[in-house]
Amino acid sequence: MSFVVGFGRHFAFILVLFILLVIILSTFVI
Repeated sequence: MSFVVGFGRHFAFILVLFILLVIILSTFVI
């Protein structure tokens, strides 16, 4: 169970980084 919780936290952290990267790239493109 702790493995699932840890994976969820890492997945959320990666998802946030990916969204920030997309926003930064979109601001440079536009």
